[in-house]
Order: sequence, then structure tokens, then C-alpha cells
Amino acid sequence: MAELFEKHDRSKFEVTGFSFGPRSADGMRRRLESGFDGFHDVRDRTDRQIAELSRTLGIHIAVDLKGLTDDARPGVFAFRAAPVQVGYLGYPGTMGARYIDYLIADPVVIPPEKRAGYSEKIAYLPDSYQANGSGRKTSDRTFTRAELELPPAGFVFACFNNNYKITPEVFDIWMRLLSSVPGSVLWLFEGNRTASLNLRKEAEKRGVSPDRLIFAPRMDLGDHLARHRTADLFLDTFHYNAHTTASDALWAGLPVLTCLGETFAGRVAASLLNAVGLPDLVSRSAAQYETLALDFARHPERLAALKVRLAQNKLTCPLFDSARFAGNLEALYSRMWQRHCAGLPPEHIELPSSRTD
Repeated sequence: MAELFEKHDRSKFEVTGFSFGPRSADGMRRRLESGFDGFHDVRDRTDRQIAELSRTLGIHIAVDLKGLTDDARPGVFAFRAAPVQVGYLGYPGTMGARYIDYLIADPVVIPPEKRAGYSEKIAYLPDSYQANGSGRKTSDRTFTRAELELPPAGFVFACFNNNYKITPEVFDIWMRLLSSVPGSVLWLFEGNRTASLNLRKEAEKRGVSPDRLIFAPRMDLGDHLARHRTADLFLDTFHYNAHTTASDALWAGLPVLTCLGETFAGRVAASLLNAVGLPDLVSRSAAQYETLALDFARHPERLAALKVRLAQNKLTCPLFDSARFAGNLEALYSRMWQRHCAGLPPEHIELPSSRTD
């Protein structure tokens, strides 16, 4: 998001930030503060006071980046912080609140036939709804498999999603894949010790040695991106996909295999893969997902070709083009404001595709 704020066209937009999160003085906080035309730390103000400040400043469009997540402040928007109010990014679903006018999405995460499940009108970006950019800094560090506690040889299936996204259905598939691919391992994010122990127990119940589950501890982001190079294929979870985690993997050059779900949260990885030109990594069923994963593990040349395509596409496709993304988002904001000024109620908004690839 920091790069997005920096890329906004100042000849058309004045961008103000309101922060009610923890105070810090780290590099990202300093970058964010300098990326706005105005920045207000409102941590100590009430919801009503924040809304009143926004109205006093003349904000036309207020964007809620939290939704229904930890430490959210939806009350700010219930008090009408601006004439047009928008939900975006933090929460992959509807607020179910009449005071949020629009939800920013794309045609993959919310197809037209799913709009009835949302209280907001949908403002469609033409590519992926997720803000990305070219600013992810990957360290130059080259990890050995031994440093990462991976075996010296064998296929590495990886999933760095939070452990709570792992359901029995997808775990069953993963265990069948390990059983079908000799010497392979499953490399998971280590959320906490209890989850790791439980997952190893579940592997053993399914006839798979618990030693074939390797857990990756938390690591500095640059190093974390670099260690992706050691994996072969990222296996996504179903009902709640990899979101930022998928973007990290794709930026690092690791293909992500997903299964298209029914909800916003279960369709995000498909959105990202379409925007980076890899729709063939989007399966339509659990069975197809399993078949594709096994096929890639048994035919490394196909996976190598995918990695070459990904390396080329990430420099040309829309997913990591922050200037293109900012322009499209501004077009949506402009359409919202034009409707308001014309006395028209919110309505679904669609933009033509911006793809030139």
C-alpha cells in the first residue's frame, strides 16, 4: 500500500491518512507518513471525533482499510466520515453495513452472480483487486537446504499460509501427494509449537512420517522471500487462500497452485494468478488440484517452464504494476464521486481492462 499512496496523481487527488494503530518510528511508518499529503494520528480520539475531523478536512471519499478485522474502527464510518465510503483490502468480504457504499474487488473474487451476497455496490478493478508493487526487497542471501532443515534432495511442496487455514480436506490431499512422490516433503509456516505438533500427529495418522513435515520459523521479510527459491511448488489452502502470502511467493518466483473457491477469501489466489498471466495454475476442483500438483512433481520440466514464464510475466503483467493499478483505482474513485455529485446513489462500477500484455 505504501507504493500505491506514493503513486497517486497529485494533480487530481489529495491523499490523507488516518492512523489509529500502534505508534511506531520504524522505516515503514516514516515512509507512510511521508507518502500522504496529510497524516493524522487519531489513536486517542473517539470514533465520532475521527469522523468529525474527516468531515472538517473536507474528505470526499473515506476508505476503510480494516473491515471486520482485529482492532477495526467501523464506528468511524457509522458516523459518516465522508460523503462516499469504501471498503478495501483489509477484509475479504462484505461489511453488511448500509454506511459502506462500495467494496473494491475484481471480477474473479466477486463474479456478478455473487453480488447479491454483498450489502455494498461492487467497484471492479479490471485486473486484480490487490495492491502490489515492485518494492518487495528480496535479500541476496542464498540458503542451503541444510540451513532451512530441508533434506538434501527431493521435491519440496510448500505452504506458508497461517496454519489455521489448513483444513482436513486439503491436508488429506497433501498427505496423498507426499505418499505418491518419494522423497518429497511439505514445508509449512511455523505459527506456533502446538499447531506444528498437531499437524505432525495428523500426518502420522494418515500413514506419513511426521519428519516429512518441515516447519519454517518467522524470518525477516527479505530473507523469507529469498528462501522461497528453495521450494518447488506452493500449495494453496482452499476456503481461505493465500493472499499477501501468494503475492510474496509469486514475486519470489515460486508458482502457486490454487483451487477456485466460492467466496471472496477463497478466490484471491486465482485473482492474483490471472493478473500475473498464469491462469493454468487455477484448478476448478479438489481432484484437479491434486492431479496438477502430482503432475508437476513428476514432470519437473513443466514446472521449470512455469517458473520461466513467471519470471518474465511479473515484469510485464498487471499484478506488480503499481502505476497501472493506481490509475485504475483513481478511475473508480472518480466514478464514485461523479455519481455522488450528480445526486445518484451508489451503483456497481466496472472499468475496461487495462491489459496491454
